[in-house]
Amino acid sequence: MKVYLKIIIGLFFLIQGCQKDIQIPANTIQAELDRSIEHGFDGIIVYVNQGGNSSFYSAGWKNRQDQIPADPHALFKIASISKLYEAAALAMLVADDQLSLSSTLVELIPEVDGRIAYADQITLQMIVQHRSGIPDFIYHPDFGDSDPDESYMTTLELIYDQSAQFEPDKGYHYSNTNFLLIGEIMDRTLGYSHHDYIKNEILNPHNLFNTYSLYRDADSNDVMSGYYKGYDPDLKSSEYTRPGGAMVASAEDVGMFLRYLIDGTLFTDEEQEIYSSIYEYEHTGWSPGYTSIARYNSDIDAIVVQFVSTGYNALFWSELEGLYERINRILEKEN
Repeated sequence: MKVYLKIIIGLFFLIQGCQKDIQIPANTIQAELDRSIEHGFDGIIVYVNQGGNSSFYSAGWKNRQDQIPADPHALFKIASISKLYEAAALAMLVADDQLSLSSTLVELIPEVDGRIAYADQITLQMIVQHRSGIPDFIYHPDFGDSDPDESYMTTLELIYDQSAQFEPDKGYHYSNTNFLLIGEIMDRTLGYSHHDYIKNEILNPHNLFNTYSLYRDADSNDVMSGYYKGYDPDLKSSEYTRPGGAMVASAEDVGMFLRYLIDGTLFTDEEQEIYSSIYEYEHTGWSPGYTSIARYNSDIDAIVVQFVSTGYNALFWSELEGLYERINRILEKEN
């Protein structure tokens, strides 16, 4: 956990509007991936779902030490892309009247009263939309030494008695604590793990069998290794178990989930309306050694998922975005 804290500081606020990579696109997606490997990426997977067809690409290493080539079907730590699945589950529970978006944090978790600022005013909708003003536990110095198997509430105690980022619904601040709370709230509402709910209500019914709530649930041999510039060890076995950042999946599964999320296959009409009112239809993800982007290009009806098993710094993210944009330009030109 210590390496997780050392690496993560400053990287959840992935830069927006940073100077973009202006390289001229190569002729093919595979050529773009090969060129990126030459520029220092360790391993890349790209999945494209367009017009009912799936395309798979990979370059570099699945495991650099053992010289195992990248596998486009390998599992990957998708980090904050997990929040899409959590938000989808929440929308289902709200539609089923098991939860209300207007319920306050104190009503849902009474023991935070007096320990989290404005807990009696923060609603569930503000929490899922990152408008709660609650600080992010990720940046607490003690998080690096925490036990991955500790309760969500024990992790939550790291931000007790801290000042709010802003008054409820008066701003936006991306905070992993929000989805830690959502995981706890869903567990209490269901009476069992929300991971099982996601598996039973979202993954299995849509044949997303290469998606797992936790790294430990998957076969580690199927998971792509992760690396960080300046730090030699493989980061694959580093455990992160907190809601909204812990899932492992193949690029194809992420792409198909996003397709189902967008086209209405995943939801009833009521669930779709609720989801649209609370969360987005794309996401990026970052964890030590793992970076990911999953978005929909409506101009060409294409879902593009990009996994890169390398982490470095905030400027490095602009290189990832540059690669992603060049891939989309190639698809647009082909279309």
